[in-house]
Amino acid sequence: MTKWANILLKLFRQVQAARREYERGTGKPTKKSAPRTKRVESGVRIEYTPDVDGDPDPGEVVWTWVPYEDDPQRGKDRPVVIIGRTGDDLAGVQLTSKGKGRRDQVAVGTGAWDPKRRPSYAKVDRLLTIDPDDVRREGAVLARDRFDEVVDNVAEYHDIARR
Repeated sequence: MTKWANILLKLFRQVQAARREYERGTGKPTKKSAPRTKRVESGVRIEYTPDVDGDPDPGEVVWTWVPYEDDPQRGKDRPVVIIGRTGDDLAGVQLTSKGKGRRDQVAVGTGAWDPKRRPSYAKVDRLLTIDPDDVRREGAVLARDRFDEVVDNVAEYHDIARR
């Protein structure tokens, strides 16, 4: 009898947890507060100072929450190349493994940021500001020549200042 009681209790807890994810009386999913990652307006100071010390630094690929373009309240963890700073925050561009041969994507190759070692592409048309505390983990250091190519292409779309 104890086995069945444990199964029922576990099922009851799962239902209760699922119910908490929806607004009471509406059935709509609740909006969770999102990290502060957002588009950069202007004034990014470019620097290449990678240091694999557990803290995110320009020149590194890190994993952080990135908002969806069509709904900034929603998003998911993605690899991001940190290219500089804006105030106390970091500035970076999202990586994708889906190269579409578009002008706003720059090939950066493969690296330890992707466990499947797929070729990655930097989406240079969308520059993000990232709170260093929202970075989940460091992925790898991006080679200087690839970093410079990403920055050169970002400059075509955004107001950035080289050091």
